Amino acid sequence: MMIVMKEDASKEEIGAVVDRVESVGATAHVSEGDVLTVVGAIGDRERIANLQLDGFPGVDRVVPISKPYKLASAQFKHGERTVVEVDGRRVGGNNFGLIAGPCTVESREQLLSTADAVKDAGASMLRGGAYKPRTSPYSFQGLGGEGLRLLREAKEETGLPIVTELMDPRDLEPVLEVADVIQVGARNMQNYSLLAEIGRSGRPVLLKRGLAAQVEELLMAAEYVLKEGNDQVMLCERGIRTFETATRFTLDIMAVPVLKELSHLPVVVDPSHAAGKRDLVLPLSLAAAAAGADGIIVEVHHDPEAAICDGPQAIPADDFRDYVEQVQRVAGIVGKELSAL
Repeated sequence: MMIVMKEDASKEEIGAVVDRVESVGATAHVSEGDVLTVVGAIGDRERIANLQLDGFPGVDRVVPISKPYKLASAQFKHGERTVVEVDGRRVGGNNFGLIAGPCTVESREQLLSTADAVKDAGASMLRGGAYKPRTSPYSFQGLGGEGLRLLREAKEETGLPIVTELMDPRDLEPVLEVADVIQVGARNMQNYSLLAEIGRSGRPVLLKRGLAAQVEELLMAAEYVLKEGNDQVMLCERGIRTFETATRFTLDIMAVPVLKELSHLPVVVDPSHAAGKRDLVLPLSLAAAAAGADGIIVEVHHDPEAAICDGPQAIPADDFRDYVEQVQRVAGIVGKELSAL
């Protein structure tokens, strides 16, 4: 249920609504917009239905939310869209975020040279994996703590916020010391205990769609983060598994407008993992921007042919500036501006 407060509702009246919601064992989520304040009531459906808040002081109207994902629903924001801000960089609204860097941190030289290149070309944030979920247990699993240390050094040198993946709740604290955005990979999209821990951390989240997940399942996964009071969530379409074998995965471009219709959360696209081929990354990026995506997360490497992980899909650092210029032009056509400092 969504309780829309009047424009002139006082803090006391909002507090009384929150107390009323909590009195029936439900959870109250307060969202303050530019004009209106909305209180979301989450919990047992029967108890919430009997709140009887119509006519309550300061309440304008009560709107049932029919979707199983309540906090992620577009209804919850009453037409407003969430903008995630990370150290001055904004993703959502009219802001286009460009997250770039290597798939995995391999060495100091590799990371710092790539970080300098993406910073100079106008990237909003630096991506890099310290922990890597791999299909084979014998493949490179990441540098772990040493990777986090190198990411910290890259952040200090370039000033770029860091986006890195968390796979295990036991690594939460060291990741929080470095990460400005915690990435949840496709294989962990439905790791609900991990999502709840990240939600409680309050750190912005980039949540990737599972390999065979429906749009609603992605939104329900986001709900696990949102219900912990963390509304800084970005949804990521990264390609899904279909019958097609010509590409690594199938990038679901339709998911971009669908997610933006169903949810208020920003939508980011990962063309690198969908394509698996470098030549396809730019056209998929342009398509994502044209479809209204709020950002792109893309793999860049200073020497892709020598990359330990996903070299065939990484953009060479020397070519990244041209890539940014082309994506920026298309994003501008749909009214979005690249967010960088």
